[in-house]
Amino acid sequence: MKKTLVILMVLVALGSYVFAAGAKEAAPKAAAPAAELVINAEEYKGAGYVDPIKGWAKYDALIAAIKSETDKAKRTQMMHEAEDILMSNWCVIPIYYYNDLYMQKSYVSGVYSNPFATKFFQHASMSNGSKTLRINLASEPDYLDPALNSSVDGACLAAASFAGLYSYNEQGVTSPALAEGYTVSADGLTYTVTLKKNLKWSDGSALTAEDFVYSWKRAVDPQTAADYEYMFSGFDGYEAGNLNVVALDANTLQFKLAAPCAYIEDLMAFPTFFPVKKAAVESYKDWKTSPGGWCQEAGFVSNGAFVCTEWNHDVSMTYTKNPYYWDAANVKLDKLEFMLSADDNAIFAAYNSGSIDFADTVPTDAVAGLIASNNPEFHVVDELGTYYAAFNAKSSLFEGKTPAQAACMREAFSILIDRDYITANIGQTGQVAANAYIPLGMADGNGGIFKSEAVKQGYYDPYAINNDPKGTTDKAVALLKAAGYKFGADGKLSAETPISVTYLTNTSSGHIAIAESIQQDLAAVGINLSIQERDWNVFLQERKQGNFDFAREGWIADFNDPINMLEMWTTTSGNNDCQYGR
Repeated sequence: MKKTLVILMVLVALGSYVFAAGAKEAAPKAAAPAAELVINAEEYKGAGYVDPIKGWAKYDALIAAIKSETDKAKRTQMMHEAEDILMSNWCVIPIYYYNDLYMQKSYVSGVYSNPFATKFFQHASMSNGSKTLRINLASEPDYLDPALNSSVDGACLAAASFAGLYSYNEQGVTSPALAEGYTVSADGLTYTVTLKKNLKWSDGSALTAEDFVYSWKRAVDPQTAADYEYMFSGFDGYEAGNLNVVALDANTLQFKLAAPCAYIEDLMAFPTFFPVKKAAVESYKDWKTSPGGWCQEAGFVSNGAFVCTEWNHDVSMTYTKNPYYWDAANVKLDKLEFMLSADDNAIFAAYNSGSIDFADTVPTDAVAGLIASNNPEFHVVDELGTYYAAFNAKSSLFEGKTPAQAACMREAFSILIDRDYITANIGQTGQVAANAYIPLGMADGNGGIFKSEAVKQGYYDPYAINNDPKGTTDKAVALLKAAGYKFGADGKLSAETPISVTYLTNTSSGHIAIAESIQQDLAAVGINLSIQERDWNVFLQERKQGNFDFAREGWIADFNDPINMLEMWTTTSGNNDCQYGR
């Protein structure tokens, strides 16, 4: 059990007390009780604090200013200020910084991942003579439309079936895909991109610069409702709803930015910037009201290395080599076959039986054995991202509380979580306990690192509950009292003011284990946490729509700049699960 060591220490202490009680020695004088920690919610809130609902316009304005700032040092400072605001309300509860693990058969080579967890299969080969790579990434994908996808598994599928102006090579560096190259104006704002010649869609029709104009404008159209439309916010014309992007001719695309952008190639390699064919999108009868409906069945037109040719929903998908892909000559596989499942144990069994060749997940209870045996098929790679839990700022859990009281309540939850236990016993692959949202090692946009030290540069000591359990628990109790809760003599919440909260998560052994660990941590002060599991697609929609109190979350960066992890929390962002400003 998680608290075995603590229990043993208590038993040892009790044993010592019984032994001493039998001796005829004067009892020591009782120590004077320590002064109770008292917190006033309104005085306690930090300098960066803003009301996450009514005051969030300040955050929105700061993000807009960052995206137009040309002084790199000032921009970096502003991003630190934005994280201060984000962390001050405690809706985002960082748990650990990600790394990525997967299983890959020894006869498979050429599969690679970038620092943002996208897996690339178009250069894979198999020494066992097979031309079909059998894969599990996740369960039923939420969207295959690259403009609508916002999940990691969806990005992997998009990278297999679509192609953009740029992509990533095996070193994780951007490299030209559909683009031959580009030139930039002296002010760093106007980009003129030359496309490769004779590009085609998977149906053999010509792919031209005009397809990018259509696709990019479609991505920012409110009717499309793309979660990532804000990634175009640095483009000229975005605010007016008319991106400044034009096709100078069939092979030349030109677009203008509102301010210079150091990560423009990362954007050009991101799925939301991939082209889609207008005729294919608008051939779907309800394309205006269901913008992703055109590719919810096999056979849709794409332009990547593979085309989706078979889809048995919730069971499997088959992707077949696309002969019209710009780099088809270097695609060695004929097929990708995807097992659709979120059951870690079933996936691991399929891998061990030889039914699949690549598994993007491993059951929690299998990790230690794989590490101990130094299994060469078990891979752990670095990522830029943060695993966290999140509160819905609009949850009824906070009814009757001032914004400052709600923040105190959420901070109490945060400091009670034993992150060290989670990383050591559930993660097990060297994850670092997190005390900030921006992950360790991310660039700061000014030639440096935004955060390089795991404790000193964060917002709290992530190991406090281990190093000072009593002091940390006392502070959590004081924070809850500041939020209006009462406690009994046993140090737990009074029946007069209980806290019952539901934690939403998708079905996965690791996520459930983390939820159960948090459940036990919060029970130490009498908080009742119930765990609610949902299938992947339902889970994503529930979070997006704000149908939760407390939920498991994770964000792997889309590119190596803090703005990517900060701009997602603006009021209108489709990834603003905390419902800030709404």
